[in-house]
Amino acid sequence: MTTTESPDDHRDELPADLDASGYVGPYQFPDNSRRRIPGALYLGVAAICVIVWAVFGDDVVVVNDGFLLAAAALAIAGVISITSGWKMSVREVDALVAAQRAVGFPVGHASAQQVWRGVRSRPTWRILVYSGENPPQQRGLVLVDGVDGEIVGWFTEDNPEDWSDLDGELGSPSTSTSA
Repeated sequence: MTTTESPDDHRDELPADLDASGYVGPYQFPDNSRRRIPGALYLGVAAICVIVWAVFGDDVVVVNDGFLLAAAALAIAGVISITSGWKMSVREVDALVAAQRAVGFPVGHASAQQVWRGVRSRPTWRILVYSGENPPQQRGLVLVDGVDGEIVGWFTEDNPEDWSDLDGELGSPSTSTSA
């Protein structure tokens, strides 16, 4: 049996603040501190499970020790969500500036990407930079902490890429960010 979907069927879609497909201008990365909201909800539901188990556990057949197990799992998820909800105070532009200071050469083209590191998912900017020459002679990768702006690590090298087929037509150096 095959089913056909009509245009009226509901489909999953990104929330408007995460959908960058129709956006024109600099992309605003969402703040990780939003993770605290579901974390608080998980803790609230865990507390309700414990209360229901404590009040009705002996009297109602459908309330059993599974409520405690669910409460424990929800509490763990809630704590992880709350503790990984870092407030990002470093924007991608600030991270690009920090990356240029770290590599020690004038930056031409650059790209910023938000990533997470560690068990608590600390936000980090991963910055790929190329030197300002045409074609670039050096490239580097810099990790900038998204919470306090510290340089987590960096690496530079001579650019091993062969761009000879471009005849020096790379365009003017500029800084761009990507999601």
